[in-house]
Amino acid sequence: MNTTPHAPFPDGFHWGVATAGHQVEGNNVNSDTWLLENLPGTIFAEPSGDAIDHYHRYREDIALLASLGLTSYRFSLEWARIEPEEGQFSAAALAHYRRVLETCREHGLRTVVTYHHFTSPRWLLAAGGWEDPETPARFARYCKVVTEHLGDLVDVACTLNEPNLPSLLAAIGIGGEAPEHRASVPVWAAAAERLGIEARRVAPFQFTGSEAGFEVKLAAHRAAVAAIKSYRPDLMVGWTLANSDIHAAPGGEERAETVRREVNERYLLASRDDDFVGIQTYGRHVFDADGLAPVPAGTPVNQLGEEIYPQGLEATVREAAAVAGVPVLVTENGLATEDDTQRLEYLRTAVAGVAACLADGIDVRGYIAWTAFDNFEWIFGYRPKFGLVAVDRDTLVRTPKPSAHWLGDTARTNGAGIVSVTQ
Repeated sequence: MNTTPHAPFPDGFHWGVATAGHQVEGNNVNSDTWLLENLPGTIFAEPSGDAIDHYHRYREDIALLASLGLTSYRFSLEWARIEPEEGQFSAAALAHYRRVLETCREHGLRTVVTYHHFTSPRWLLAAGGWEDPETPARFARYCKVVTEHLGDLVDVACTLNEPNLPSLLAAIGIGGEAPEHRASVPVWAAAAERLGIEARRVAPFQFTGSEAGFEVKLAAHRAAVAAIKSYRPDLMVGWTLANSDIHAAPGGEERAETVRREVNERYLLASRDDDFVGIQTYGRHVFDADGLAPVPAGTPVNQLGEEIYPQGLEATVREAAAVAGVPVLVTENGLATEDDTQRLEYLRTAVAGVAACLADGIDVRGYIAWTAFDNFEWIFGYRPKFGLVAVDRDTLVRTPKPSAHWLGDTARTNGAGIVSVTQ
């Protein structure tokens, strides 16, 4: 193994952290996720509630991120706030997000804006969600309104966050119920009853991996790109993918290749006409003859019981560049742990992998860590700690961790001290 100091990263490289609206803003009451997390039989460990109140504290939060030395902030807009009822757009919500964008500008942070990060308006779920053929047109209309009001302050646009995540979850044995089987799942049955629709039509973005879901998401992405470009033809637009580094244990070669093809490659091929593809990797998945292989005893794991494997990011960046053939932006990468020393080592290794990709001529536009703050981690609630900034659950006081200072210092030098590791 050789280690070589890497020259400073390219000018304009994005060094940042990411958040998602529902996970940090709080009280997103018109969203489908708010509905789901408060239903009988919910799969969510706890409701999001106030989250970390980023909706009201965004000014000091953004100032804190800029003070660390970071250059970019990735955050999402909440469709449920902007269009709480179909066709009714909130001027107040649009003005709020404009103030958020202006605050980023004031503090010198470039904006990487996700138009849809898992959550949708409740009315969309009632209309068939992400399997309904009208959803692409509805999403494009929303994207057009947003871009007309906010697009002049957006530096990079991400249409959809992790449209392939349900396929990855299904591959490892989580969810993936066919429409005709959803009535047997308590949370989908409860949602259907609350919405007044059949359970087979309950299709939230984060949990819908059917073939119809793939077609609707792809159509929505492409319609959104066209809508955004109609106002800002110069804007870099892509989507972000949950791509895992797929490995095979003996006997699992065919299964691993199938997962790699369906979860990673299918969506990368669909990215070939975009300006970039966002890659979001947390580790690897190893498949044997029986499915997902258990993590070997004694292997360090994160709070979710998954192997800690920061080397996975380099592999997925290389795969994305080779298959999609467009620039790559790392839009999420991080570790769920209470031990920030562990997180810091993870980040160092992951960023070194990005440096190795750059050294080989791969066009990587930035590294954005997940996540800015300890926050609401979807079905897992507040237990997993991905944040580079700690948030006290009682007081909501923010405290940067050493990992936050390390990433900020790295940004200040544009990665001059990063060591590229090659085998």
